Amino acid sequence: MKEIYVGIFIALSLAACREKDGAIPPAPYSKEGRASFYSGIFTGKATSSGELYHPDSLTAAHMYLPFGTVVEVTNLSNNKSVIVAINDRGPYVSGRIVDLSAAAARRLGFIEEGVADVRLTVVKPAKGYSVEDSVAGDRVDEMTRDVAGFD
Repeated sequence: MKEIYVGIFIALSLAACREKDGAIPPAPYSKEGRASFYSGIFTGKATSSGELYHPDSLTAAHMYLPFGTVVEVTNLSNNKSVIVAINDRGPYVSGRIVDLSAAAARRLGFIEEGVADVRLTVVKPAKGYSVEDSVAGDRVDEMTRDVAGFD
C-alpha cells in the first residue's frame, strides 16, 4: 500500500512540472568559463550573422548557440550580470566560452582586466529553436573531448 502512495506522489509531482503542452521543461543550460570582449578594431565590421558590431550594443559571440539566442552572463568574481543576444561566432581562444561587446564587459566590470570568469545561461532560445537544439553542438564538443581525452 505504501508503494502505491509513493507512486501516486511521484506521478503528481511530475505532472506538476509539466508545461501546458505536456512537455517537461528542460533544465536551463548553463556553462562556466572565461569571457573576453571585442577590440575596438571590430567597430562597424560585420559579425557572422551579418549585423554590424557596435561596442555599445549588448551582443556576444558564441561557438554554437544559434544567432538570436538570449543569454545571461554573470561575472563570478563580483556577481554582476548582463543580458546579451548572440550575433557572432567565437571566441577562437582556448578556454574562452564567450566574447562580449565592450558595453557588456563594462556592465560586468572587467574592462580593465580584459577577461573574467563567467557563467553563461540561456534565457531565451533563438526563434525556431529549443534550449536542447541550441546547446547540442556544445554537448557534442564536450563528449568528443571526453572520449578523446582532451581538455
